[in-house]
Amino acid sequence: MRSLTRRGALGVGAGAAAAVGLAGCGTLGSDGSKPSSGGSGKGSSGGPTKSLEPRAKPIGDGSTSFTGAQPKQPAKPVPLEAGQAPPQFVIFSWDGAGEVGNGLFPRFLDLAKQHGASMTFFLSGIYLLPESKKRLYNPPNNARGASDIGYLTDEHVKATLTNVRRAWLEGHEIGTHFNGHFCSGFGTVGNWTPQQWRSEIDQAKSFVKEWRTNTGWTDLPSLPFDYEKELVGGRTPCLLGQDNLLPTARSLGWRYDASSPGGRQVWPVKRNGVWDYPLQAVPFPGHSFEVLSMDYNMLANQSVNSTNAPAYNYPGWRTQAAQAYISGFQRAYESNRAPFFIGNHFEHWNGGIYMDAVEQAFKHIAQLKEKGEDVRLVSFKQFTDWIDVQKPEVLAKLRTLDVGQAPAGGWKSFLPASPGTSSSASSTATGDAA
Repeated sequence: MRSLTRRGALGVGAGAAAAVGLAGCGTLGSDGSKPSSGGSGKGSSGGPTKSLEPRAKPIGDGSTSFTGAQPKQPAKPVPLEAGQAPPQFVIFSWDGAGEVGNGLFPRFLDLAKQHGASMTFFLSGIYLLPESKKRLYNPPNNARGASDIGYLTDEHVKATLTNVRRAWLEGHEIGTHFNGHFCSGFGTVGNWTPQQWRSEIDQAKSFVKEWRTNTGWTDLPSLPFDYEKELVGGRTPCLLGQDNLLPTARSLGWRYDASSPGGRQVWPVKRNGVWDYPLQAVPFPGHSFEVLSMDYNMLANQSVNSTNAPAYNYPGWRTQAAQAYISGFQRAYESNRAPFFIGNHFEHWNGGIYMDAVEQAFKHIAQLKEKGEDVRLVSFKQFTDWIDVQKPEVLAKLRTLDVGQAPAGGWKSFLPASPGTSSSASSTATGDAA
């Protein structure tokens, strides 16, 4: 397994040394090592109550099942009306989405439940594959069974299954973070062809759809969703390889991709027929440059990729990271209302300060929602449901607002009663980015 320092990247800076950042992803130990086999995961993976249990129709070997419409979904979205301000959407997402006994997966499920929020969990497929069966994984341009994030212990595979099941039943989205997380060398995902991405995706889906066959376990309930239908988007390892992924994503009917680095806080466009939801550059307190909206990029700028820096730094770094998220949110909320995308990992890097920071930012945002502001904490899929029903000319008008730019005359005059429907506006709204 490669060291963390070869996998991560810096944020978005003003100088050449911090140009456009990638994101370190996956689940590592505090020193960048493979997750420890210690910790049972018990108590951190408590299953849903009987009231949440749907009647399941098994699919395939019974690893997944059809249980009907997903619970706890928002009302059917409607187009914006003339003079209406768009809601402020905020999407918290998690790369890897494995439970390794540190209690972080259920911690944030509990937080979301307390505030009526939804999130997106980008599950790494091999986190449901026992290490004893690792040769079932044949990664493009890498040795059979290879993985730069290792494999989970059987105990932690079980805990991950339980938490993924709970997440879906509580209204969250299960996307994909693919499998082996290769970010450097010849085998990097940045070099994969569209056909190789198809192989990786097929394998990621198979590890979810056939975990029962691969593990031999019969004492755990099935996942309560059809993954072929559930899976409509993902995020690539280290935000690499999107250009060659998109043709495959489109052919599979995916609705969005969240793999682009260095995005600006503006309204999104489609690339190759797929919505492009990038990590965004946000203000980084104390610096003239901005940082990507992901925990790893905060770390890379604070401790130069070290996950176990001297503890005396932690209070200041925790505050700085939380304020970066909050500043990014406030800038959008008080101006163009562009959706705000945040990425994270279930990690205790630098004493767990980034988990504390994202929780602080989450609570700051949630309290506005609870005060009646039109702030919506949703999954990528739920946001896509909303943007898909908006009028093309309305989206085109929203895209005229730059980062931090509010409508000059206020929202009531920004979207007119009879928006123009010129072919140029429609093309801009529904077509691909240049």
